[in-house]
Amino acid sequence: MKKEQKRKILFYGILAGALLLFAACAAHLAPYDPYEQNLELSLLPPSAAHWMGTDRYGRDLFSRILSGAQVSIFSALLVVAASALIGTLAGIFSGWLEGKTDTVLMQISDIFLAFPGMVFAIAFSGVLQSGMTGAVVSLILVSWPKYARLARNRVLALKHMPFIAAARLTGNGTWKMIGRHILPNLAGQTIVTAVLDIGTMMLEISGLSFLGLGAEAPSAEWGAMMSNGRSMLQTAPWVILAPGLAIFLTVLVCNLLGEAVRKTVEQG
Repeated sequence: MKKEQKRKILFYGILAGALLLFAACAAHLAPYDPYEQNLELSLLPPSAAHWMGTDRYGRDLFSRILSGAQVSIFSALLVVAASALIGTLAGIFSGWLEGKTDTVLMQISDIFLAFPGMVFAIAFSGVLQSGMTGAVVSLILVSWPKYARLARNRVLALKHMPFIAAARLTGNGTWKMIGRHILPNLAGQTIVTAVLDIGTMMLEISGLSFLGLGAEAPSAEWGAMMSNGRSMLQTAPWVILAPGLAIFLTVLVCNLLGEAVRKTVEQG
């Protein structure tokens, strides 16, 4: 069973790596300038010349999908990485120090957890009115508390265990104990949560852009592309289907990878 899960992780990891490679090399792989307009080529259907067709401004959709991958994928990775780092550090300090520090940090996290995450992100992005930066910041704000809770609960369970007491007796300092004994025991569940979060964050970033609260024109971010193409669903469905398919496939790969990692961690 473990070998099967490892094969799945390898397979889905290769797919995820390929997506990252495509995103990183988008400028070299795109057959056309993703921002160059040519109204004579407006709304062309998929063909050998334009694999995914063109949009209302004659821009090649395949080139824009590749360009938008940089924004959509790397923004999601940034949100997850920042949320996991901030939340894990807050949770470690909260659980290790306890007392007032624990109370204050957990009350702050409770405030964010009290609101539906996407509703808070929409409200915060709307107030900031700062495009993609506001979307990323708002999603980090609503995402870190779960990592903090996860880390805090794990630290509280670990800090009174015999091996931590033994580490104290040998003269290990706080930072050394956290680095040597706490972080390794947090890594598994934190990584699983983070990998599963990538697909979710991509959907939420795309959702904010679709609502006009994320990436702005002429950005090739996938959610913004879907928003720009929604009025042409009947006449030129490829304009909205192309970014929709890109989001679907990327989220699917991330979720399958996360599920494989989760099962492997649970099996020890």
